[in-house]
Amino acid sequence: MTDQIVKSLTDPAFLVALLVAIAVFATVFTVMPALTGDPLKARMKTVALERDELRARQRARLAAEAERRRKGGLREVQSTGMRNIVDRLDLKRALADENTLNKLKVAGFRGQNPLTKFLFFRLVLPFVGLALAGFYVFVLDGLADRPLLVKMFACIAAAYAGFYAPNIYVSNRATKRKQSIQMAWPDALDLMLICVESGMSIEAALRKVADEIGSQSVDLAEELVLANAELSYLQERKQAYDNLASRTGLESVKAVAQALVQAERYGTPVAQALRVLANESREMRMNAAEKKAAALPPKLTVPMILFFLPVLFAVILGPAGIQISERGGLF
Repeated sequence: MTDQIVKSLTDPAFLVALLVAIAVFATVFTVMPALTGDPLKARMKTVALERDELRARQRARLAAEAERRRKGGLREVQSTGMRNIVDRLDLKRALADENTLNKLKVAGFRGQNPLTKFLFFRLVLPFVGLALAGFYVFVLDGLADRPLLVKMFACIAAAYAGFYAPNIYVSNRATKRKQSIQMAWPDALDLMLICVESGMSIEAALRKVADEIGSQSVDLAEELVLANAELSYLQERKQAYDNLASRTGLESVKAVAQALVQAERYGTPVAQALRVLANESREMRMNAAEKKAAALPPKLTVPMILFFLPVLFAVILGPAGIQISERGGLF
């Protein structure tokens, strides 16, 4: 066996094949880098493709904005007519105050056009409600068997409902928006913490978090984009953080804004503050969920008494009642 192995190793054909294999391997190892290309060129090509994609996205966004402005010409004319009525009657002094402006901001309505529409509808809707109620009561005889005083009260109630309908709409919109931001805020803080710890600036972190959190909360993504824009052009960065807190109306966002202001003013580490605030926000969200779960049994008591217990009694006592009826009574 050993002689055969030695004979095979010393065979000239085997030695030539071994040398050819070594030469082929060395050739491939030498030529492979040239075939794969320069890594720097590949990286630069990737960056160029990403830049082209960003440009295409920017052009698409500008085209969409131009189309939206073109289609919004009629709405602009309507807004101009509303603004003339509001300015002529000086409704801003009579019906608007600082609390009204804050509610509109929290509801996502920014600028003068939403305020103008809000005041216009507060002016018009009482007359619309009064006209509809009067038509229903006096023309259609909706309350024919009621006295005149009740009919007048129904018309006045409809006018009051029209007057407060814009406030109710704005309050409901603000509540839903705050809930959406509150649910997504801990996740946004976690993403911001990751971005800051990786070396990103606050502006880059806000932009990245806005891109990622948009699938969970569009309202929060919009606020982060707006805060990033304000950080770019406002003279004081503190004003941008304060505006973010006032637009959301949440204490957790206000705490983060104060932490960012203090970090920029005194040079304290931002990552540590974000980590603590993210844990607190997550605990607040969990406490809110536990609170809803704890309030569920009292809420289920009345439906169970009304719908579950009668069926249970019928199932339990039904056979006994049938047997008693077949026997002709208890005795």
